[in-house]
Amino acid sequence: MSAAAPTYDLVMLLDLQADDARRTKIVSDARSAIESEGELLRHDGWGERALAYPITRRSTADYHLFQFHTSRPELLRSLDRTLRIADEVLRFRIIKLRPGVPEAPDMRSAHAGARRAGAEAAPGTAAQAAPAQAGESPPARGPAGESRPASQPAREPEQAAAPAEPEGSSQAGGGPPPNGSA
Repeated sequence: MSAAAPTYDLVMLLDLQADDARRTKIVSDARSAIESEGELLRHDGWGERALAYPITRRSTADYHLFQFHTSRPELLRSLDRTLRIADEVLRFRIIKLRPGVPEAPDMRSAHAGARRAGAEAAPGTAAQAAPAQAGESPPARGPAGESRPASQPAREPEQAAAPAEPEGSSQAGGGPPPNGSA
């Protein structure tokens, strides 16, 4: 009885400054290699996305996810070698998935949903900008970001209490003598 071929994820981050034809060729080569030596389950082009941190001075990349089955380690080695050599590939990762791992989310719809959520948050920002357009000043913010009326002056941060002195060490005036002598 043969076991089912394991499932793999291949995530590629491609340089957006590379030619579109070259990026398309890399994606189609990876796809054809997977289809020839395995079973391609899905290919999601996630499009342009911001990187978590700059990679070779790039802040965005073209993301692609391939999910596939294969029982041939040669395919994995071939993909690894080809993608390492290609200068247009900023990063890639091949991950063997455990059985029962949930399906990857549809990032295209998640990206559109995030844009919609940002657009819904904009009316709150517009409400804050409305007083400024009407000639009023927007509500002022205190040191901790709390809102306060513009007529109320800003409070200075409270000073930390002075450390307690041991008994008997304080002078009658509560401070150093006016002439500076002890």
